[in-house]
Amino acid sequence: MRFVTKNEAVKRSLLEDLKREGIKFELHERLSYESFVGYLLEGTLEEIGAQIDVMEGADKEALKEGFLSFKESLNHILEHIKVGEKFETLIQEGPWVVEILDQLTRNEAIEYSDGIIKLKEGVDITKLRFEFKFPFNLVHNPESTEKIAKQFAFTDLTMEYEFEILELDIRKINTLGKLAARYFPEDYLLKVYFGLIGRAILAGEILKTLGNEKVPEEDLVKGFVRVSPMAIPTEKGTLVINYSPKALEEILRLLKKLGYLEIKAGKVKKLRDLV
Repeated sequence: MRFVTKNEAVKRSLLEDLKREGIKFELHERLSYESFVGYLLEGTLEEIGAQIDVMEGADKEALKEGFLSFKESLNHILEHIKVGEKFETLIQEGPWVVEILDQLTRNEAIEYSDGIIKLKEGVDITKLRFEFKFPFNLVHNPESTEKIAKQFAFTDLTMEYEFEILELDIRKINTLGKLAARYFPEDYLLKVYFGLIGRAILAGEILKTLGNEKVPEEDLVKGFVRVSPMAIPTEKGTLVINYSPKALEEILRLLKKLGYLEIKAGKVKKLRDLV
């Protein structure tokens, strides 16, 4: 159960949140990438709009919607940097912010000082030259499209940060859910959240079953597999937890790692309860 981000600011902020709340986790860093393959149009905003109007061989309506979204994103950033805004605050809105700031930088339209980005005085946005990129799957006739648009491929080698959540305390998992909502989309968050809740409930049931006895690991696993899936009534419905023998073995390894039980000579013994 993990959260993954390539955003350095999100990594730093989430790291501080987890430490502050005492939530158990491990942070893993590795090289990753972001890639884009498609086409680009260059010019002022007015010129790019005109190019889309006359372009053939592509989904023109999708291009118009995409370009409108680009302009709205640009205006959103401009509103922030007219008075000055912290760089780390801006990039928390998403990777698209970096792309727009990069284009404004190449136009020499912004200044950066003490972590604050500000639009330069007297900049006329209508005179700046931008790049509007769109994916290759919007093109159905490359020969016609390439009379106006250029092919474009981009690979950004970047770091990826994986937060492996080890927490089994449901109260802290609920706190984590509220914290993570600041950084991750709801569908992604809910999948991780219920995975963590399911694991915590199953871990608690394992410890209850052990009691003060030493139980053969094989018997413990077989016993839980026989009652899978586990249905847990809740105030709003039912939570169903399905699991495999391998999943149970991994939970036992985690409980051992966190000091909740010991495994010796094929037998499992509880050392302490979850709470």
